[in-house]
Amino acid sequence: MRKFVVTIALAALTFSSFAQLVSLNNNEIKKLKAQIKNDGQTKKLYHGFEKAALNYLNETPNPIDTIRTEGLLKGNPEKEKTRLALADMNKMFALALQYRITDDRKYLNKCAEFLGAWAKINKPGGDPIDDTNLDKAVEAYDLIRINLVGKDKQQIEQWLTETACAEINSKRMKTGRATAINNWNAHRLKEVGEIGYVLNNQEFIKWTIENLKSHININLFPDGTSLDFKERDAMHYHIYDLEPMLKLAIMIDRAKGPDFYTYQSPKGSSIKKSVEWLIPYINGEKQHEEYVHTTVKFDRDRAKNNEAGFAPGTMFKPDLALPVLKLAVYFDVKQADLLKKLINNRNDWQTILDEIKRESKLTK
Repeated sequence: MRKFVVTIALAALTFSSFAQLVSLNNNEIKKLKAQIKNDGQTKKLYHGFEKAALNYLNETPNPIDTIRTEGLLKGNPEKEKTRLALADMNKMFALALQYRITDDRKYLNKCAEFLGAWAKINKPGGDPIDDTNLDKAVEAYDLIRINLVGKDKQQIEQWLTETACAEINSKRMKTGRATAINNWNAHRLKEVGEIGYVLNNQEFIKWTIENLKSHININLFPDGTSLDFKERDAMHYHIYDLEPMLKLAIMIDRAKGPDFYTYQSPKGSSIKKSVEWLIPYINGEKQHEEYVHTTVKFDRDRAKNNEAGFAPGTMFKPDLALPVLKLAVYFDVKQADLLKKLINNRNDWQTILDEIKRESKLTK
């Protein structure tokens, strides 16, 4: 595998004509503003979001040099330290989006402070289970990147570039390692892809698309099951594998790239088939006892640690599939009724943002 070299020149391409694909674009922000003004439910949800963003103006960034979640049990001091630091992710995103809604530069400046603090402190290690936690930081930067200039902008882009390169060059990507073909790789592809689209880095984007094709072929099966489900005997991991693939497929679709939702691999597997295989377990037609035949020691360790949901025989709860269903409906509107049923017709703020993206697709 050709080694990617960490250099800001690799990522610093032309931004002026490149549409936002990871977060909301200009037209979608405009629609969101109108919806806040004219729709009562959106307005109510926005008030809560607005209050939180205002509070974040008085908070101090809490970056961590190394994100540590992967392979650690609940209660581990490193995992707890990471959990507290990762609260910054939603703060960054809220500040960035509030800036775009209000055009008030105090939100822009505070978001830049948070992003800059993480860019200075955080050192990527090429672990996709840790790096997947950076999603909201990447989305935040996508919202404000054209408004930043100078050293702060350069430092943030260098950090994101280093993160993507660390994933691509990671020892965990080597042929023969389980982490090169299981859910780790799905998160790796999503992380490199979203950074590629935010920075308009065509090398990252090309690498991601090529490897997504091979991942679908290796990780998913024609009957809709997945490698992760077979290894873990848990819907939890089927979902954890599909969620990053769906996020990435949406970005690629918004960039007018291939339709990876319906794309079929040489052996006949697809994201669509793997989502549809899950549906009977969501609507209650089928049930599944989780982790009964898992082959992974970490699952058994978490059960011994009394972590909720990991005891062998725990019944799968359909609402755990919400992350997949919320994303799949972008491609398949037939799933909208099931989604509404699962959330009891109660939208949250993120659902509003997701719907605006989906409506943009439908109006293309």
